[in-house]
Amino acid sequence: MTTKYFCTLFDSNYLLKGVAMLETLRKQCPGAHVFVLCMDEQTATLLKHLGLDHVTCFALADFEDEALLAVKSQRSIAEYCWTLSPCLPWYVLQNNPQVDLITYVDADLFFYSPVQPLFDEIGDASIAIIEHRFTERLKHLEVNGRFCVEWVSIRRDEQGLACLSRWRDQCIEWCFYRLEDKRMGDQKYLDEWPERYSSLVILQHPGAGVAPWNYSKYQFGKDAAHQITVDSAPLIFYHFHQFQLLDNGGFDRLSTFYTSECAEPDAAYQTYETHLKVALQKVREYVPGFGAGLKPASHVAGRRWVHKYVPRWAKDAIRRFTRLS
Repeated sequence: MTTKYFCTLFDSNYLLKGVAMLETLRKQCPGAHVFVLCMDEQTATLLKHLGLDHVTCFALADFEDEALLAVKSQRSIAEYCWTLSPCLPWYVLQNNPQVDLITYVDADLFFYSPVQPLFDEIGDASIAIIEHRFTERLKHLEVNGRFCVEWVSIRRDEQGLACLSRWRDQCIEWCFYRLEDKRMGDQKYLDEWPERYSSLVILQHPGAGVAPWNYSKYQFGKDAAHQITVDSAPLIFYHFHQFQLLDNGGFDRLSTFYTSECAEPDAAYQTYETHLKVALQKVREYVPGFGAGLKPASHVAGRRWVHKYVPRWAKDAIRRFTRLS
């Protein structure tokens, strides 16, 4: 069995989501080996206790260089994590000569069926990326980036390394949560890749990269084996953007920004929620009362109420007042 190499990063607030991603990736890609950048000590400790033998962990302190430390204080936690998106696969390739192809994946993905069809698409290509595939209603958001940094594959060859090195330098120089000079976080840099790199594949499988911003485009169902399908193709992975675990044992799936057009795919969410409950039980065997990443249910409910019922002009006024006070 050929080993397929992946990398990701998360802290204890994303631990349960990260564990769900790691476990289902291993199930749907039996030869997977995942390099995990642990953003805090608790994450490293708990991953070690969970005995995920397909995972190699390393600490942030062992990873950060002078260039990263120089910009760290200038960025929010999210912006710094985005800054690390290209730095992580670069680090893996520099320190692991056996890795020929490395795939960065977000921690809030969940895998439902084998990933091999995606590697079949990649073939011998140097780079593989995936589009947001926005619905028509959300097409205007493409100005922030045509592609989603949820799955990015880079091969150890001339084009792959040139692409990754350039992206790394770009993100260290500028990586902020705003649209400025044709830049937005880590993702808008990818817009130029199809024209810049000839050995690039844009993944086309309808079951890959399904997410809140595009699920309403698809027809969900189940096949004869009761596996979830998307337009009759297997659902490979779903991106659980905006999903929250609550401190009362419940979950908050999505805001009305997405569900106003179409209800979320319930079967996909139910499977994810069941897996997260099991992950929480496992973690609490080592840390009783573990609650990192669990949001106050009342606070989330209040925020959702505001999002649904308060007019946009009022929300904008509140934000302006908050910034000034």
